[in-house]
Amino acid sequence: MTGRAAARRYALLSFLLWLPAGLYLVPLVLLTLDRGLPVSTIAVVGVVYGLTIAILELPTGGLADVLGRRPVLIASAVAGAAGLLLLGLAETVALFLASAVLRGVARALSTGPLEAWYVDTVHAELGREADLTPGLARGEVAASLALGAGTLVGGLLPLVLGGVGGLPALAVPVLLAAGAEVLRALLTIRLPEPPHPRPALAAVLRGVPATVAAGLRVAGRDRALTRVLLAAAGAGVALGTIELLTPAWLAGLSSGPRAAATYAVVAAAGFGADAIGGMLAVAAVRHLGSHARAATAGWSVSALALAGLAGCALLSGTAATVLAGVAYCVLFIGLGAGFPAQAHLLHERVEPGERATVLSVQSLLMQAVGAVVMSVIGWQATHRGIEVGYAIAAVALLASAGLFLRLRAAPRIAAKAPARAATTHG
Repeated sequence: MTGRAAARRYALLSFLLWLPAGLYLVPLVLLTLDRGLPVSTIAVVGVVYGLTIAILELPTGGLADVLGRRPVLIASAVAGAAGLLLLGLAETVALFLASAVLRGVARALSTGPLEAWYVDTVHAELGREADLTPGLARGEVAASLALGAGTLVGGLLPLVLGGVGGLPALAVPVLLAAGAEVLRALLTIRLPEPPHPRPALAAVLRGVPATVAAGLRVAGRDRALTRVLLAAAGAGVALGTIELLTPAWLAGLSSGPRAAATYAVVAAAGFGADAIGGMLAVAAVRHLGSHARAATAGWSVSALALAGLAGCALLSGTAATVLAGVAYCVLFIGLGAGFPAQAHLLHERVEPGERATVLSVQSLLMQAVGAVVMSVIGWQATHRGIEVGYAIAAVALLASAGLFLRLRAAPRIAAKAPARAATTHG
């Protein structure tokens, strides 16, 4: 497969990977409330989902490096379809918990393999010196458009159609999300992958821990890679802050049945802004002269936008709302423009046999750092105001932008993964 064809396939599968998340983002809590679950139980279901991802994040990344990208991606789609089907039809706590576990498994399995497949394909055709930014940016745009479109459909469809075939209105977008996962599985079956030996189950079980250990060693040994990973964690704090504080901001603007539609429109605007940022990523690298400078600029713009949101929270009236909306969109434009450059900096320092594992390390680091910092931001926002939470996130993101300073292109390839992982990766 050529690099251009790989970029097109990567964008398509990125769209289908994130479309289900957008479709059930808005109905998730409302549906569980409609089925009679109290808020405390819904929180437990959310914790189970998060713990499942955290426990499986690194092992599933290692599995993709040992067994191959395609089978892991197919497994993630199948688990996602099953989990969403349960979510749409569940009426008991046990079924909601089972859905959370399946969706967590799907999320963990999908972290890394698709991006790793694209990078491996481009490197196989053009060599390690190939610029990954255009294809990665295309995937960023596709994912953002999927989330934006899915969020709008998931939030507005229940209001437009109501129930379908005896199903409650809120279950319709969830079951559509399950169908999207089935489509992703079918398209992934034919995903071309470089031939590699099919290891026996025992070999897989031995190879996964070795590959995970290698990925962790590389992430800790290469200081430049560590800086890139920590910078991604800073972006995770910014995104977590938006998810935590923005609903509180919107609570004063709308209430009742239209609250879901309002949140859907605002979230979709953010995803659309992220897509615009992804479209600007290649130009940012070209005009600024390096991927490190492009990532620094993107993170810095987003940090200033967060500071702007903090200022808007001190104001009131229509003008404050409009300014907050502008800052919200600028935040996502900066992150959308910076993420492809950050990803290029990561991949040029990683071997194919450990690529998916290091991506899982990045995802786990974003979640872990985000959880710690978000607990502080949440406490501060509750006791001192939303503007304080936004301000803390702005400082954290600006500090992470500084990690890209003086970061040069990789002078050498990162240490090699274990021999078995290198010979069995996709």
